[in-house]
Amino acid sequence: MFIEPTFYQKNQGWIEVICGSMFSGKSEELIRRLKRAHIANQKVEIFKPLIDNRYDDEDIVSHDQSRIHSTPVGAAQRILLLAQDVEVIGIDEAQFFDENLPEVCESLAQNGLRVIVAGLDKDFLGRPFGTIPQLLAIADTVTKLHAICMKCGGLATHSFRKVSSKEQVVLGEKESYEPRCRKCFMEGQKLNAQVANRMEDNEMDI
Repeated sequence: MFIEPTFYQKNQGWIEVICGSMFSGKSEELIRRLKRAHIANQKVEIFKPLIDNRYDDEDIVSHDQSRIHSTPVGAAQRILLLAQDVEVIGIDEAQFFDENLPEVCESLAQNGLRVIVAGLDKDFLGRPFGTIPQLLAIADTVTKLHAICMKCGGLATHSFRKVSSKEQVVLGEKESYEPRCRKCFMEGQKLNAQVANRMEDNEMDI
């Protein structure tokens, strides 16, 4: 469990990134840190991408139903405009934000704010997702969380998509995704490729 660093001081800029696969507890950990900031009487503002309305239009809601109020925004630059007179900024589902998010986080940190960002580090194909690689590079601390592989029970680092779609962004929960370890993820990808090839062959025969 992450414990806030004792050398963190007021007005000292700081970027924390929480990453991992789906169902690894990223939003839950983000909410936990933000609630601790509230308890410490720090001024907190929380943002999430406008596209993510799976559980609630405004609240950030974890898979275990922990929740905290947030402001949905359509572009990362809006965070700079809305983050006024605060000490701590929380950003959930960072992979869905545009390419300006790392620059926005850097600007906030340079202005003395503590910035806590949570997001998927890999997409459904196991590739680096969105601006998460850049955020990991500029972060002062990184917390990588793991889920439990739904196939073998090992540590899961990948989000395996169970529905058929080639789009990178497909919102969904347990009906669409499951966490898997590297080995089980690759086995699933190989099986999906074989099924897709057979379907293509059948279409050509018609």
